[in-house]
Amino acid sequence: MPQTQPQPLDLARGCPLAQPEPYARLRSEAPVSPVRLPDGGTGWLVTSFRDVTAALAHPQVSAQRHFQTSVNSVTLTPEEYLASGFGTSFIGMDPPEHTRYRRLLTGQFTVRRLKSLAPSIERIVDECLDALEAAGPPADLVTDFAQPVPSQVICALFGMPYRDSALFQERSHVIFRMERGKEELLDAMTGMADDMRALVRKKRESPDTSLLSGLIEAVPEDGTPLTDDELVAVGNLMMIAGYETTANVIGLGVLALMSFRSQWETLREQPELVDRAVEEILRYTTVGPFCLPRTAKADLELGGQQIRAGDPLLLATESANWDPAQFPRPEEFDVTRRPKRHVAFAYGLHQCLGQELARMEMRIAFGKLVRRFPELSLTVPADQVPMRTDMQIYGAHTLPVTW
Repeated sequence: MPQTQPQPLDLARGCPLAQPEPYARLRSEAPVSPVRLPDGGTGWLVTSFRDVTAALAHPQVSAQRHFQTSVNSVTLTPEEYLASGFGTSFIGMDPPEHTRYRRLLTGQFTVRRLKSLAPSIERIVDECLDALEAAGPPADLVTDFAQPVPSQVICALFGMPYRDSALFQERSHVIFRMERGKEELLDAMTGMADDMRALVRKKRESPDTSLLSGLIEAVPEDGTPLTDDELVAVGNLMMIAGYETTANVIGLGVLALMSFRSQWETLREQPELVDRAVEEILRYTTVGPFCLPRTAKADLELGGQQIRAGDPLLLATESANWDPAQFPRPEEFDVTRRPKRHVAFAYGLHQCLGQELARMEMRIAFGKLVRRFPELSLTVPADQVPMRTDMQIYGAHTLPVTW
């Protein structure tokens, strides 16, 4: 029977790659079900592929939210958040404000720019693998590969010296930790904002071919260029998204390939499957474990439920990506699976702008990794890999490997 009373959001995992246990039952019995939020309020948990994509495309569903989807030791008031220098994130905006930023950024992620980055990504991956091989086994594939590859790529994209990335990674880690004090959080955010502001000023004085210079020079339809504050907000969002999510999905992808050894062997023997393998990794694994937050702007119907204006919506994209109505045998990790539309990069107006860059990084990273280290294996059982259950971006803290 469908549940009628709001239940707490249960995100516990039975093993590192498993989904929260309630999702399968809810998809079948109550794909839009009442849920009790961590902040004490109530909302709706959306678990089916059909309803998640419908909500993401619905004109009366807002990206703005005034509720928590995770429990942290400290949260910031809107005033404190603005004072941190991070500015207002455009991913929490609706049209027409969101449209202004979206069009500017879409203009920067051109096919030409992505093609120009490909040789740099190839070189970065090769250098990381060279260092890995030279150091010899055992190794931590997170710190030695999954993190430095996207970190160097995002530095190249922004025209930022890679030597500055260590402090950025440290601050990003603080921001995404579940437990941190307010002073520690604000220090990390203000430090990152100050560094981005300095980079913006440098690019204004000496423009180059970087994405940040492109945003500085771009002129929106309203004729008003982005201010330094807007550039800092957009820059930090893109930096964090381009590093944190890609680093962790590479780590989770390696863990999946190691856990399902036959799939690693299939990819090793058929390297032309790398495109399918990337899509399967994106579908099967999820780095955002707390659901996409949305708010109903008006009364609407979703999954047979009457949603009222102002109701919080939690869109479980990881559940949607395991929906058997969209993906046959979704619990099976299969690198030969013929790709179908998934929501690893969301859907609709807020679909990830950098998704093709992430795909390119993953294709190159996994393609080269399986060729260079065909006998790669974990040195511990998969269920003993330390996972980022203490972070707002899911992944592995370390991946101990040998070859």
